[in-house]
Amino acid sequence: MRLRYLSVVLLLCAQHLSMPSAYAAAKHDAWVGTWVAAPIAEPNEHNAFAEETTLRQYVHVSLGGSSIRIVLTNEFGDSDLKIDGASIALPATATGDGYVQDGSLKLGSAKPVLFGGQSGITIAPGALAVSDPIALPLLSLSDIAVTLFIPGQHIGTISLHEAAHQTNLSAAGNQLTAENLDKPTVNHSWYFLKGVQVETATRGAVVCFGDSTTDGSASRTDANHRWPDILAARLHTEKKTADLAVMNEGIGGNRVLHDKAGPSALARFDRDVLAQPNVRYVIVLEGINDIGHIAHPKLPGDLITADDLIEGYKQLIERAHAHGIKIYGATLTPYGGAGYASVQGQEVRDKVNAFIRTGGAFDGAIDFDKATQDPANPQQFLSIYDSGDHLHPSDAGYKAMGDAIDLTLFTR
Repeated sequence: MRLRYLSVVLLLCAQHLSMPSAYAAAKHDAWVGTWVAAPIAEPNEHNAFAEETTLRQYVHVSLGGSSIRIVLTNEFGDSDLKIDGASIALPATATGDGYVQDGSLKLGSAKPVLFGGQSGITIAPGALAVSDPIALPLLSLSDIAVTLFIPGQHIGTISLHEAAHQTNLSAAGNQLTAENLDKPTVNHSWYFLKGVQVETATRGAVVCFGDSTTDGSASRTDANHRWPDILAARLHTEKKTADLAVMNEGIGGNRVLHDKAGPSALARFDRDVLAQPNVRYVIVLEGINDIGHIAHPKLPGDLITADDLIEGYKQLIERAHAHGIKIYGATLTPYGGAGYASVQGQEVRDKVNAFIRTGGAFDGAIDFDKATQDPANPQQFLSIYDSGDHLHPSDAGYKAMGDAIDLTLFTR
């Protein structure tokens, strides 16, 4: 009798273990970041937000869903940040390459954003705030406007993403519910807005982690032509990858090994990658700013070697793998002719790119260098891919980068 009972138990266990893999990998509704911006600290030298201010900020999402929530940040603040109201809405006007930003909203589309059932929230220094879910069916590759009402207060250090390559607006007073802002002022940063998340049946997200080339420097404002935007659009056209979100965690001027423009990649990897919900893949394109400082060293840490950068990459790889995340290395694009190019720096870049391509530490390689270089002079961009500063790609260069990514990397 005992033997028969044991046989039944073993049979049931075997049946459970042999269930189709599709069951284990089945899609389920989950929160995922459909848009993010990596914040940095900015001293508030002009006493911004001393008076009541309304911010209307636009974001281009990668993946749609049935519900939405926003993430606000006071990560670099040195005092409480008071938010007295927030809303999300659809912009009123659109063009083929982005929205004509005049502050107007689609009639009747605005929905209030609550935090624990309340219209406002106070965010402690160093903290985030995640809103309550809002029922808003959202299409992939669409745009939304996030409006924040900031009461007058002293803010010593602002948490913002400085180079948005996106027209955003601010206006005096409380215009939270206004469908058209009165006398808006243009800016090109995202203030206090860290992310937008959607609830959807998804496998997860791809995080694009890097510096200004990931951030989209020199790309056309409001056009959504950054290489992560190109990747998101391509993923959406393929059945096997259409359920993946793309998050752009680029910061202009950022470095792998040392703080410069924002915390170093090593310092911010946990916050900007590992802490994001349902991350499955990360693409690392960073290191050219570390290399560039070799040309004009000001601090002892500026004289880095290829081995220093490679060790930094290995640290990121270990931390990604500890969380079950696949991590892909992207080769550094050409920088011949850039203001901080040097012979020694080129040698370091060549060694670093060789490691990314053939070192075997990353789970795969994406060859942005080959996709954008001039075959006759591989240390420089092909002219049509050069924005003119010999460091950042043109819109055509960003498209070449996005098109060079093998989508099967995200079906493994």
